[in-house]
Amino acid sequence: MVNLIWVALLLIGLMFAGINGTIKDVNEAMFQGAKEAVTISIGLISVLVFWLGLMKIAERSGLLSFFAHLFRPIAKKIFPEVPSDHPALGYILSNMIANMFGLGNAATPLGIKAMEQLKQLNGQKDEPSRSMITFVALNTASITLIPATVISIRMTYHSASPGEIIGTTFVASLIATISAIMIDRAFYIRRRKKGGM
Repeated sequence: MVNLIWVALLLIGLMFAGINGTIKDVNEAMFQGAKEAVTISIGLISVLVFWLGLMKIAERSGLLSFFAHLFRPIAKKIFPEVPSDHPALGYILSNMIANMFGLGNAATPLGIKAMEQLKQLNGQKDEPSRSMITFVALNTASITLIPATVISIRMTYHSASPGEIIGTTFVASLIATISAIMIDRAFYIRRRKKGGM
C-alpha cells in the first residue's frame, strides 16, 4: 500500500509540474536531491561506523552489560509481563541503550528482535500485548544522550557547532519518554477498567 501511495504522489507531482510548465525545475530538484542523499549517506556512514565501533568496544569491555544490569530494574517495572530471564528483556535493553547514543540504525535490528520475542510471549497472536504497545511507545520516544545521526548531518552541512543540540535533544527526548510512559499507562488503566485486559 505504501508503494502505491509513493507512486501516486510521484505521478501527481509530475502531472502538476507538466501542467504548470515546471518540469525543468522538478528534473533539477531530483538530481540535486540525489546528490545530497549520497553526500548525507557518506557523512552518516563515517559517524555510524565510529559509534558502532565504540558500541562494540563497550560491549566487549562489559560496559553494555553494566548498563543493561543498571537499567534492568527499571525495565522490569515498565515491562512487568516479561520474565527477567527472557531474551526479550535483553533485546529491549540493548535497543534502549543504542537509542540513548543516537544510533537509531543500530537500534532497529535490536528492536525487531525484541518485538519478535514479545510476540512469542504473546502466543503469536496478531493483537499486540501490553508489553508490545509499551515497547513501541518507548522506542518511538526514546531518551537520547548523544544524537549521533543528527550531529553527523549537522557536520555534513558544515554547522559551526554540530554538538550544541545535545542538551536540548536530551531534555526533549526525556520529556517525550516520560510522556509516552504516562500516556501508555493511562490507556492501559482505561482498558483494564473497561474489562478489555
